[in-house]
Amino acid sequence: MFTHMNTGVILEDIDATTESSGKRVYSVGDAAYPSISTICSYRKRKSIAKWRKLVGNEEANRISKQASTAGTTLHSIVEDYLNNSLDLSKYEDKFLALMLFKQAKAMYDRIDNIHFQEAPLYSHEFGIAGRVDCIAEFDGVLSIIDFKTSAKPKKKEWIESYFVQETGYVKMYEERSGLKIPQIVTAITCNTGETQVFKENPDDYVPLLKDYIVEYTNAHKENQNNQ
Repeated sequence: MFTHMNTGVILEDIDATTESSGKRVYSVGDAAYPSISTICSYRKRKSIAKWRKLVGNEEANRISKQASTAGTTLHSIVEDYLNNSLDLSKYEDKFLALMLFKQAKAMYDRIDNIHFQEAPLYSHEFGIAGRVDCIAEFDGVLSIIDFKTSAKPKKKEWIESYFVQETGYVKMYEERSGLKIPQIVTAITCNTGETQVFKENPDDYVPLLKDYIVEYTNAHKENQNNQ
């Protein structure tokens, strides 16, 4: 059984809309903040376009749809598991997601003392918002935890944007709660049967987070000026 902490922190829900361009925006009072995932996706747009050109649009769409479907279901299974309410019969027809969960269960068992799951967050200081997978202890250290799926294992140099996104959640939660988050964790489940855990210090990625935000903001302003 996983322990759920009563931190006394209240995270009010925030509404999100997705524009035709794919940009996801959260309404926070009178402000409209882009999602941290949208900001990170902007930095990756060139590499994604290159990959789509390499494999072709039809194959790229097939791979993306399969990965998205399995990833979304796996997130639901993991959320139920961490909430101590998992009923595997609900997912008996989701073969890939169930396989991924079973092979990664030992990784999820390294989580405990859970603060929040699927929690809405925002930062006035950074002008960003988003919904974090999990805030909990991982290997005994309070962490922002992001669950990922992948066709094959990743190299650290490939997933800079993951660390930047997680650092964004760190700064959002620290602003909302006043608590210090010393660790970010990327927990990857691969279709090959392997799992990967990357544990990083979020302080190392704050400069990159600021760079990502500036690049995205400048591009957004330029696009508006050209309309």
